[in-house]
Amino acid sequence: MFKVKNLNDLFFNACLIFCAQFVLCAFASCRSRPVQTPVLHEIETYASVETPPFSGVLPQSDFDEVWGYVVAGNEKSLKQGLPLSDVVYFGAAVDRYGDVADAPQIKNLPKFSGRVHMSIICESAGLTHFILEPESRARERFINELLKAAEPFYGLNIDMESVPVKDADNFLSFLKEIRKRLGGRMLSVCVPARTSANQTYNYEKISAVSDRVFVMAYDEHWSGSRPGPVASMNWCKSVAEYSLKTIGPKKLIMGLPFYGRSWGDKAVSRALVHSTVENIHKENGSPEIERENGVPKFKYNVVVNVTVYFEDAYSIGTRMDMYQKAGVKYVGFWRLGQETNDVWKTVNLRTAKN
Repeated sequence: MFKVKNLNDLFFNACLIFCAQFVLCAFASCRSRPVQTPVLHEIETYASVETPPFSGVLPQSDFDEVWGYVVAGNEKSLKQGLPLSDVVYFGAAVDRYGDVADAPQIKNLPKFSGRVHMSIICESAGLTHFILEPESRARERFINELLKAAEPFYGLNIDMESVPVKDADNFLSFLKEIRKRLGGRMLSVCVPARTSANQTYNYEKISAVSDRVFVMAYDEHWSGSRPGPVASMNWCKSVAEYSLKTIGPKKLIMGLPFYGRSWGDKAVSRALVHSTVENIHKENGSPEIERENGVPKFKYNVVVNVTVYFEDAYSIGTRMDMYQKAGVKYVGFWRLGQETNDVWKTVNLRTAKN
């Protein structure tokens, strides 16, 4: 234990304890679907996009590159004959020690004639700061492990969605080092959707040090927001316009979601003080109180109004048609296995047609 002799010692010891807690929190494992930091865009308005009335006829678009994510463990989602130029094999993560974990094995993928990229993801801000620190042994070790894991692949996809603002320059230097050491292989970088300049994910600077920039144009509305489309047409148009201006069509991949979201107007899972329990019990007709091994409980029913926004072949096809007309050359999907089969009728790979 620390001995406190004076106020300076007390302050010093408090700092040590805080730093220790920060490091422990930072070493949480990063392993999940990309979940972007929510963007406070709901108060913004975007130019209206007029879509033709739904007629049952699916729009069709042609692109030079079509990318699709495949999650490790769901390799069967990569079916033969899909109009894909590139597959991103999702699974590698950063563990609590700053090491590469769960790197996918390319041999586990079904036969695919296109390019395959390995994806690395980290969603912890503290851990991201740890592995981006310039000239640190942790960063050097991480880069060496990452490049080793990516050797069998055509390219490497970087998906770090919680880069602290103060680490923006460190992130850029990290990408520069990765690209230099990758040699002739492709470096792609995922960035959150933006409609204006952002200090952390600067589209121009990231584009300058990468071969492709995958703009994740989804999660406009998320689990903690009001109900709304995962990717509305108006918002996507604004994101595409800004991305084309700052990244350019030669490097831009516009990401599209295959998933939807649901929202309920009541949240019943929460912690309760006793007075609240009494009020709930009374308001719901004083249901019978039972005891489970001495602990009291009761049950009641509530009506929850649920709103669901989702994607189908028409909405995805309409969005791609809008992107193509805006000048987008490459699109990508999160993720294979979540789509309706009809969606593949809406997209053509130009190289496959020639």
